[in-house]
Amino acid sequence: MILTLARSSPVDVASLAPARPALDRGRVEIWDVSVRFRSGGKTIHALENTSVDISPGSFVCLLGPSGCGKSTLLNTVAGYVRPTTGWVRIDGDQVVRPGPDRGMVFQQYSLFPWKTVRDNVAFGPYAQGKGRARARAIADELLDMVGLTRFAHRYPTELSGGMQQRVGIARALANKPTVLLMDEPFGALDAQTRAVMQENLLRLWAEFKTTVLFVTHDVDEAIFLADRVLIMSAAPGRIIEDMPVPLPRPRSPDVSTDPAFVALKRHCLQAIRTESLKAFEDQDH
Repeated sequence: MILTLARSSPVDVASLAPARPALDRGRVEIWDVSVRFRSGGKTIHALENTSVDISPGSFVCLLGPSGCGKSTLLNTVAGYVRPTTGWVRIDGDQVVRPGPDRGMVFQQYSLFPWKTVRDNVAFGPYAQGKGRARARAIADELLDMVGLTRFAHRYPTELSGGMQQRVGIARALANKPTVLLMDEPFGALDAQTRAVMQENLLRLWAEFKTTVLFVTHDVDEAIFLADRVLIMSAAPGRIIEDMPVPLPRPRSPDVSTDPAFVALKRHCLQAIRTESLKAFEDQDH
C-alpha cells in the first residue's frame, strides 16, 4: 500500500483559499503558566513558570523527558486544561475553553466509528453552521489533499492506522484553525508509515501555513519537522531551551545525514538525558 498525498487530479488552489488562515493569524503567547493537579491527596506540579511566544505560521516541536508536562502544555493551549497561574493567548485573546481556532490531533485517532470518512471530516464545519452541502464540500477538498478521496464512504475501522490519522488531520483542518495542536500523532505508527506521514504533514503545512505546536518524544522527528524545538525540563515542566532549526526547506529524509542535523540531534539528546537523570534522582529521594 502506498501512502502519499499526491493528488489523483489537480486541485484548484484558489478554491481552497477560504480554508486557509491569514498568515498574520496564529500567534500563541504562553506567559508564566503553571499547572497543578490534586491526585491521591497530593498536589502534582505538572508545569511551572512556563513562557514562550510562537509566531504565526511557524512549526514548533515540544521535546522533553517522559512526564515533563508536554501534553499538559498542549492541552492548556487547547483549552482543555486551565492554568493554575499565568495565561495563554491566541492572537491576543485569552484561552478559557476549547475553540474552532485550535485544531487538535491526538495519538489515538479519535474518529467517530459510526460516521463515514467524509462525514468525520465534515462534522466540524457542519457543527459550526456551514450547512450539510458546504460542510461536505470542505471535507471533499481536504480528503483530496490527503489522498483519501476514494475512501470517503468507508468507515474508520476499514482504514489502516496511517489512513485514519490522515483523516484526523483533515478533520482538524476542516474548521480553518489558526493553530494546529498535535499530541504525538504518529507515535502509534510503524517506522515507515511514520516517515511518510511526517513528509506529508510538511506538505500540508507548506500549503496552509497554520501555526503548528507538535508534541513528540522522537528527537529525529522534532528536528525534521520544526522551525524551533522547545526542550522541557523534568517535572515540574518548564522550557529550558528554545532551539532554532536552521535547516533549509523543503526537507527530505536525506537531511538526517546532514552534519547540522546530527549536531542538533546530539545537543537535544544530551539535554534530554540530563533532564531524565534529574527525574530519576528525584525519585530516589
